[in-house]
Amino acid sequence: MSRAEFDGAHDGGLQPRTINRLIGGVILLFVAIILASSATYVVQPGFRGVEVTLGTVSPAFKPEGFGFKQPFVTHIVPISIRQQTRPMPAECYSSDLQQVKMEVHVLYRVPEESVVKIFQDFAGEPFDTLIAPRVQEALKEVAATQSAEQIVKKREEIKTRALELARKKIGAGFLVVADLVIYNLSLSPELATAIEMKMVQEQEAEKAKFLQLKTQIEAETAIIRAKGEAEAIQVRGQALRATPDFIKLQIVQNWNGHSPLVVGSGGSNMLLSLEELSRPNAAGAARPPGAAAPRATPAGTGAKSR
Repeated sequence: MSRAEFDGAHDGGLQPRTINRLIGGVILLFVAIILASSATYVVQPGFRGVEVTLGTVSPAFKPEGFGFKQPFVTHIVPISIRQQTRPMPAECYSSDLQQVKMEVHVLYRVPEESVVKIFQDFAGEPFDTLIAPRVQEALKEVAATQSAEQIVKKREEIKTRALELARKKIGAGFLVVADLVIYNLSLSPELATAIEMKMVQEQEAEKAKFLQLKTQIEAETAIIRAKGEAEAIQVRGQALRATPDFIKLQIVQNWNGHSPLVVGSGGSNMLLSLEELSRPNAAGAARPPGAAAPRATPAGTGAKSR
């Protein structure tokens, strides 16, 4: 340190030369920070980077993570490769010239191998200029082959066919259209009422057909049951004719241990059992009042005719 600088420092002030050195150091540090920031980049997860140098696009994309680039002349443009969902209105006409309106949600994503091409041709966002027109065109072509009623009934089939056609139009390797979701399918009020009435009539017809089939099945079941019972009766009759003793066996098996009751003849309301009739005094008790007892015939004698 020179004596002048020493004297200036001793006096409590800085010389202009020292101040200039400090300012120069700060400027150099600031420039170094700017150079370091402009010479590096970071690609976030779910994105791929497109390198652009003085208006020239590099054919290779930059993967996610940290990297270096040329400062000031090169910048990295991030392109999302995540699946995205975009709504779009759709309007088409059926084969019977009925207007059908719907809201369609398109699920799509950009493959990483198409990132550079998408950036060059569609500025990084292909939905409005590529996907939406192709999906609209596919829906119109599919709807033109179906009536308005079939479009309402076969919504899932319409969606599947439109999705396949849209993929062909867009290109399966260029963009990935994952799915189409159809919301708020609407028809004219008159057509919607007519379709609803027709569906109700079809349901009633199906119900009547079911009841008719049920009645027919029940009738056939009754006929089969009656035939079975008749055949069983016929077989049982043949068995009884072949083995008469089977009736006696059935009587013995079903007997409850008591003699059956019999009703007396001759106008009397007498109800006696066979056990009472077998007793010695049962015959007298059973005779009607005023009737004479039968005359006994000696054994070994017979009536002589004159």
